[in-house]
Amino acid sequence: MSQPNIEVTPVDAAVDVRRSVRLSGFTAGPVTLVATLSHPDGSTWHSTAQFVLDETGIVDLDIQAPQQGDWDTPDAMATVWAMRRQSLPTELELSEETNALTIQLSASNDRGEKAQTQFIQRFIVDGVTRREIAEAQIVGTLFTPATPGPHPAIIVMNGSGGGIPRQRAALYAARGYQALALGYFKAPGLPDTIGDMPLEYFERALDWVHRELKPADGFVAITGQSRGGELSLLLASRFPEKISATIAYVPSSVIHGTLRAGFAGQAPDSSVWTWQGKPLPNVWQNNPDVDWSAFDQRPEDGRPVRQEPAFHTPMRNAAAVAAARIPVEQIRGPVMLISGTDDGFWPSSWYSEQIEQTLREHQHAWPVEHVRCEGAGHAIGVPNLPATLIAKPHPVGKVVLSGGGTAAANATANRVSWARVHEFLAQARQARHEASGNKGQ
Repeated sequence: MSQPNIEVTPVDAAVDVRRSVRLSGFTAGPVTLVATLSHPDGSTWHSTAQFVLDETGIVDLDIQAPQQGDWDTPDAMATVWAMRRQSLPTELELSEETNALTIQLSASNDRGEKAQTQFIQRFIVDGVTRREIAEAQIVGTLFTPATPGPHPAIIVMNGSGGGIPRQRAALYAARGYQALALGYFKAPGLPDTIGDMPLEYFERALDWVHRELKPADGFVAITGQSRGGELSLLLASRFPEKISATIAYVPSSVIHGTLRAGFAGQAPDSSVWTWQGKPLPNVWQNNPDVDWSAFDQRPEDGRPVRQEPAFHTPMRNAAAVAAARIPVEQIRGPVMLISGTDDGFWPSSWYSEQIEQTLREHQHAWPVEHVRCEGAGHAIGVPNLPATLIAKPHPVGKVVLSGGGTAAANATANRVSWARVHEFLAQARQARHEASGNKGQ
């Protein structure tokens, strides 16, 4: 009889590459599989499941569901997305960095049979280069593919937590994009909070990408999450000639106030974006229909705040909505919207439906796709990472918020949306290539 073994394929690859996991060589009966991660930020993570092996002594995790444990469907990557955090980070600044993640797997049964192995998930793959950018009055990190150029470009932005989204940008570079992870607050040399942020800053970033990176066919996509989704649509509407495709994760159809990302004591309806020195109206300001109750709640039992109901109230006022509406009909390129139907932060599926309707009414000449993730919450992003932190403190406001969804639904949303994003970008690039007169080249 062969020795107990855990086979992972591939062993070392990018984070967004699915792995197969196979147990073999065990005596028929129950086997417990444990996955652990010692994260570079100092936190620890753990998942476990029990499988029942037949006389072959073999289990393929993509074919067989566990009998019990932290997940209940056939899915080898559940070893990672179902992980629960066991200890808090000690170096929080590394939580969003690009250090590789090593997943340890061990399997054992009550007969004393054991096996162990590990696999590595990388944000930066071989050949991708990283350069910190602090020039032309912009701040960010540029990731460049290993392959010869010219390459298309993409600007990647975070939401109301601020910072520099290096992980996502690095993975875009692994797929052949010059990816600028653009900071706009809560990053070195930038404000600590959001508020009165000039759109001219982002115009400079767009101009820098076009001028310095010289993207293939002039293709520059933009993507952001949450407030970054709102911002992506706003920028594509404001600077349509500079943006080739827009991907808005859990976005808004209207401009919001600073909400929880302003400075301490600042009114949450304070202005966020400015143009030529003037603040852009947001839907909360001077709006008699606003009800902040769900936003301001502090449950006595310590439950996390689900603030989404508050965001329906300003939308009752037609004048406020008209003033704060993002004019998406001015976008001149393909648009992808990604939303969660159980979003606990704000109603991203409802907002996305409004954006879709506006584009249809204006006979938008480019593809529009809405990836509506059933049962998912606000935290939709990169696949194959732990998806169990449904509630966590807001990075600026510190209030513990429920993002909504379940770990399984959010993990599915990550996987499905990430695949669709890359199909969408490939189609948009091809259309741009052909429009540039390079058909057949």
